Amino acid sequence: MTEQLRLMAVHAHPDDESSKGAATMAKYVSEGVDVLVATCTGGERGSVLNPKLQGDPYIEEHIHEVRAREMDEARQILGVRQAWLGFVDSGLPEGDPLPPLPEGCFALQDVDHAAGALVRLIREFRPHVITTYDENGGYPHPDHIMTHKISMVAFEAAGDPTRFPEAGAPWTPLKLYYNQGFNKQRTIALHEALLARGLESPYGEWLKRWEEFARPDRSITTHVPCAEFFEIRDKALLAHATQIDPDGGWFRVPMDLQREVWPTEDYELAQTRVDVSLPEDDLFAGIRGA
Repeated sequence: MTEQLRLMAVHAHPDDESSKGAATMAKYVSEGVDVLVATCTGGERGSVLNPKLQGDPYIEEHIHEVRAREMDEARQILGVRQAWLGFVDSGLPEGDPLPPLPEGCFALQDVDHAAGALVRLIREFRPHVITTYDENGGYPHPDHIMTHKISMVAFEAAGDPTRFPEAGAPWTPLKLYYNQGFNKQRTIALHEALLARGLESPYGEWLKRWEEFARPDRSITTHVPCAEFFEIRDKALLAHATQIDPDGGWFRVPMDLQREVWPTEDYELAQTRVDVSLPEDDLFAGIRGA
């Protein structure tokens, strides 16, 4: 393939792109790949998770604008392009019984209707590869699950001229992956390495919850080496200042340990229209040189 390679990462909220696959995107940008983040919602109902910023009346009143600025800063750090699909954050319902989702939110949209916006963006950008979430959303946030649903519809429909004819000329993406960066094997490896060094691990509770929720192991097909871009990943994540506590668990694992123990970001190949040989170390395997 002689044309520039293109990668689209579909995410639910601003900050998801920096916590899931950010080092991979930075790696591909460094290689000349054109990378676009599609952000489904504005994160309007996200809580302020950084204790240092909680209670700030300006942030609470203007959370949408604040998170948009954070997204722009993270985008620049990663070197990617970014587009908003324009849906409204559903929030994460809590309680027993769970409250209903707010009217008009992303998770309550008709799936085919909502997929139309992503189809239009796919046809405009023409990605060879798309990344998104699995059917569980990575974790069961209604916006993450909805992101999975519209991604699957759009991947199938974008190349079909009979579907969404108003959304532009057809384009057929070649591969679709699920982000699986928070897989059990990686979590155990980092946890055990920290304990072996005599360090406190932030993953003990994660592993207990894994057993509690009986989460099935996923099929990890693709390990992208990107350790030299972990620092860029962290800088992008910290740009989402309302969402990330710089003193929190995200940053308690020494960088040298991360690079030594688990130097990849990991994916599950969900759909492919090209021949592949698994496992892979490149999202564009089977596309490069074809």
